[in-house]
Amino acid sequence: MADWRMKGVIVDDDESVDGDGEDEELDELDLGLSLGWRGSKTGSSSQGGSRMRRSPFETRAPSSSLARASPVRPFGEELEEPSIGPLSWEVALNDEAFGETERKNGEKDRAHDSQHKRAKVLEFGEPSQYSAASSGAEASFLPVSGECECQSSLDLSKYQISHYLSLFQNDDGGGKSSISNDDRDADGDISGSRNVEDVEVRMDLSDDLLHQIFSFLDHKDLCRAGATCKQWLSASMHEEFWRCLNFENTRISEENFVTTCQRYPNATELNLSGVLNADVLVMEALTSLRHLETLILGKGQLSDGFFFALADCPALTTLSICDASLGNGLHEVTVYHERLRDLHIVKCRVLRISVRCSQLYTLSLKRTTMANVTLQCPKLHELDFSSCHKLSESAIRQAAIGCPLLALLDMSSCSCVSDDTLREIALTCPNLSVLDASYCPNIAFESVTLPMLVDLKLQSCEGIGSASMHAIANCRMLKALQLDNCGLLTSVSLDLPHLRSISLVHLRKFVELNLRSPVLSYVKVSRCSALHRISIISNALQKLVLQKQESLASLTLQCHNLIDVDLSDCESLTNSICKVFSDGGGCPMLRSLILDNCESLTMVGLSSSSLISLSLAGCRAMNLLELSCPNLQSVNLDGCDHLERAVFCPVGLESLNLGICPKLSVLEIEAPKMLILELKGCGVLSQASINCPCLKSLDASFCRQFVDDSLSTTVALCPNIECLILSSCLSVGIDGLSSLHWLRQLTLLDLSYTFLTNLQPVVDTCSQLMILKLSACKYLTDSSLEALYKKGALPALIDLDLSYSSIGQTAISALLSCCTNLVHVNLNGCTNLCQLVWGSSNHSSEMLLDACSSNSTTMASKVALRKSDHLLEVLNCTGCPNVKKILIPSTANCLYLSKLNFNLSTSLKEVDLTCISLCTLNLSYCSSVEILRLDCPKLTNLQLLACSMLAEEELESAISHCHMLEILNVHSCSKINAGDFWRLRMVCPSLKRIQSGLVG
Repeated sequence: MADWRMKGVIVDDDESVDGDGEDEELDELDLGLSLGWRGSKTGSSSQGGSRMRRSPFETRAPSSSLARASPVRPFGEELEEPSIGPLSWEVALNDEAFGETERKNGEKDRAHDSQHKRAKVLEFGEPSQYSAASSGAEASFLPVSGECECQSSLDLSKYQISHYLSLFQNDDGGGKSSISNDDRDADGDISGSRNVEDVEVRMDLSDDLLHQIFSFLDHKDLCRAGATCKQWLSASMHEEFWRCLNFENTRISEENFVTTCQRYPNATELNLSGVLNADVLVMEALTSLRHLETLILGKGQLSDGFFFALADCPALTTLSICDASLGNGLHEVTVYHERLRDLHIVKCRVLRISVRCSQLYTLSLKRTTMANVTLQCPKLHELDFSSCHKLSESAIRQAAIGCPLLALLDMSSCSCVSDDTLREIALTCPNLSVLDASYCPNIAFESVTLPMLVDLKLQSCEGIGSASMHAIANCRMLKALQLDNCGLLTSVSLDLPHLRSISLVHLRKFVELNLRSPVLSYVKVSRCSALHRISIISNALQKLVLQKQESLASLTLQCHNLIDVDLSDCESLTNSICKVFSDGGGCPMLRSLILDNCESLTMVGLSSSSLISLSLAGCRAMNLLELSCPNLQSVNLDGCDHLERAVFCPVGLESLNLGICPKLSVLEIEAPKMLILELKGCGVLSQASINCPCLKSLDASFCRQFVDDSLSTTVALCPNIECLILSSCLSVGIDGLSSLHWLRQLTLLDLSYTFLTNLQPVVDTCSQLMILKLSACKYLTDSSLEALYKKGALPALIDLDLSYSSIGQTAISALLSCCTNLVHVNLNGCTNLCQLVWGSSNHSSEMLLDACSSNSTTMASKVALRKSDHLLEVLNCTGCPNVKKILIPSTANCLYLSKLNFNLSTSLKEVDLTCISLCTLNLSYCSSVEILRLDCPKLTNLQLLACSMLAEEELESAISHCHMLEILNVHSCSKINAGDFWRLRMVCPSLKRIQSGLVG
């Protein structure tokens, strides 16, 4: 069979289009054509011709179901009205007959185009259903007649497609089309991804899968999905997805709306909120949608005729109207319906309203401006008059007492209501269970009897006082109570068996609270500045928050399921509060306790087997802390500046930081799970008993009074310590260091800033040490390090810090040459370092070899030592003021040295390096450097900041052997000319960035 192509002819007008006005005109025209309008409805065209736009959707027809079509009629010729409705046409065109017709009319079209307009031909790779829309004002273009073959109930005509796609305009939410001018070609057609000449979309999914996916889409998305292919269009138009017709804030014409209602007569919900012509549309909908149950309107004018027509919708059960004007403003608006159950007239403008609905269950007139209301609703259960400021007290009373089954009444912000109205309502409505009388200043709730009341809201009622509690106490069924902003209330004492929640916020005269309820689970007390005493008895309360109760001094709790308590900023709480939260105090299940900024607490002693988290941050007056909480996992002591004695025996803590307690002098800890203990900054700590068998890290930096006895006791009870920091522990001596033999797993030892004179105790007891920090140990002599470079002590040592020490030149050279296992060495600020000449001659090598070897060293071991490789990777010598020369030749065997730092070494003059692995060299502020020789093939970063004596020729020669150099910093190098940077790049092509303050 020949590959025939279906062709649709679209005529493009050469006239210019003017803004949004024509877009709206074309949209209306498409909509009219989709509904099958005749030309006589719109009058004749002033242009004398018809304007064609491409159909928004074109779909392929199945090859198994084809029909024959009549020849295409000339444009502008009026067609006969089809005998069947436009929404029931199901047409399939025969591609062969249609293609033959197009070929016969080809010459006529080209002749017509040469005179007036240009025709554009849409071609598809396979036979497709033809769809086009005419913009002519006199007639609509219907390119089908003759034989029509119905395929199935799901096949759609072009009219159904056009109508469906025009329901929701593809706009940006502001009424403008989302297709910009840039998306149209020169002839006005839509281009890009919507150009059906260029792409044919075919999605082949099962109907069940499509149905499941489309169930998550709203109407606009359904319409967009329907524009993809015929299968999607059929699936998206399924009646189940259109049970609820949601046209909220949508522009839709009356004809299109009526057609939609006729298409889906079984719809049960209609939303026309924000639709300008909703009054007219809903009148039409009530005649078509006989199964309508829910109707939502808003933001418009609803005439009296609308309310009269409600009786014509027998299935209606819910009516919601918001922000609308009702009636003509002179007469009473009457709502009458026999089956209506829910009526919501919210924020509407009406003079008088009458509701006569025998089955009405819920009525809301919230924020509606009527002055009078009449209710004839014998079955009404819920009534909302909130914020009806113009409604009189007598009107509210008459309306409420006329509903004997009333269970919920909301008259909040009705300032005219008094206790007299409540008493009458209580007599006529014995089933009232929910009452909201908030913001009613005339209500005191005295002598009001509501035995079935479950939920009571009396917020901002100025008349509520302690006398009101007698009436509330008689509401034995009460479950929820709100008394916020009742300024005259001084005390609340309630014993209610069903009370579950109570809210007491901003009660400026409130002093005492007594609550007793076995099911009480929520208590909110906030901004009650005068509250002094609280007593709560409950078996259901799990969380209690009483923040910023500045006057609270007495707290009694009998809450067996209480888990979390927050008493932050309760400045008047005394030490007796600890008994409440200890075992036997009434809170056996307590897990979290927050006492932050309780500045009156001086001695805190807690013994709780359930407590897991404790926060005492900001308790500045506390000087004694005793905790016996075996399950305690977290404690916060930030700001406890005056803590002097702390006892943690026992606790379940895994980490503890006491470094923020500068006055701590006595410490006792028994923590079987403790891993990390920080005492950094406890400068007066002299007595410490630390029993933590699992402890891994102990930081006692700046504990100047931490004596040998405390250290010896600690390491004996904590044998698993791996990291021990004793920096600035000036009281630690030989005896304390000798006890380190207990620590078989010690790998890091920090003795910086101590008075250490002999390193022998460390050498003898810490053979597994990997990191040793001896920074600023001024009393450490060269002989103290002989065990390292002569006897090979500490064979696992890889990191050594001798910064700012008094070690001499000979010891430094011996360490670097003989301790080949060192990976990281710090010599910052060493004043005795004069030169770093590493293996420069056989004489010096032999000298170092003799220094490193003992009497028992054989000649074989000497040769092996001389030829062994060094593992050194990082060498820091920042701020060495007396170093003048650096020489590291290839014979030094520094195969792994990658970073070398001599920053701020102002006396350095000569640098000669041969290091095959060096990546970073920092010689910044070495202002005396004149000789620079580099044979470092992997060097990438060279810092020469402020090297003012370095000549340009010397630099060029140095970097010529650095084939991987990328960053060069020559800022403030006065002898380096910025104009000659090109020469540096010629010498070293790998340079990517030259940092300099000079301008070339």
